[in-house]
Amino acid sequence: MFKIQTQYKQYYILLIAFLNLSFIGFLNSNSFANDGNKPIFEENFEQGSQHWEMTDSNAWTVSKDDKGNHLLCLTGSSNYEPAVRSPKSIALIKDVEFEDFTLTVRAKQTGKEYGHRDLCFFFGYQDPTHFYYVHIATKADDHAHSIFLVNNEPRVSIAKERTKGADWAQDFHQITIVRDTKTGKIEVYYDDMEKPIMATEDKTFVKGKIGLGSFDDTGCFDDLKIWNTANKNLAIPK
Repeated sequence: MFKIQTQYKQYYILLIAFLNLSFIGFLNSNSFANDGNKPIFEENFEQGSQHWEMTDSNAWTVSKDDKGNHLLCLTGSSNYEPAVRSPKSIALIKDVEFEDFTLTVRAKQTGKEYGHRDLCFFFGYQDPTHFYYVHIATKADDHAHSIFLVNNEPRVSIAKERTKGADWAQDFHQITIVRDTKTGKIEVYYDDMEKPIMATEDKTFVKGKIGLGSFDDTGCFDDLKIWNTANKNLAIPK
């Protein structure tokens, strides 16, 4: 009897050791900190938009392109009036906040051409009156094509560098945003990864939600990837 119990005890010890090693391996393979080259969030909308919350869900739809690829599309202006002057159409990733990050997404503007023809990219989102957003538009002015801060008052342009505008045309473009909360750096790239189209430093919000949208235009988004480190090289296809 003693011999049988000892044998079972040895099996039990081996089983516990195996489970511990397996768990350690799981942590090593899934820990964000252990693999900075792997995105911590990816979205291709093939499973719909259940990971997203919108200011007006009726303004958004998941549609297909001519190859059957799913896209998140903003089809009209949202029935939403912000408390302070800021974008109306916002889709935020649910239940996740980000600090340092590199974000890349394919985006296509589908509205008519005019100076403020835009798409927007949100980050550091605290609540409807506290957040950052990047506004990429045809022509830069005080209210367009810049990095904006919404801090309980109408949006304010905070870009220290920016181009004169962006040519959306009718194509998808790769948008990349790099955020380093330690230095305050915010850089925005539009297709070309050599030089940002806008940049600044600001530390008002160091953590918050990330989102997509427009001030009051239409467009489509796909292939979103977010890394938890500020490194533009992560967004360059290998």
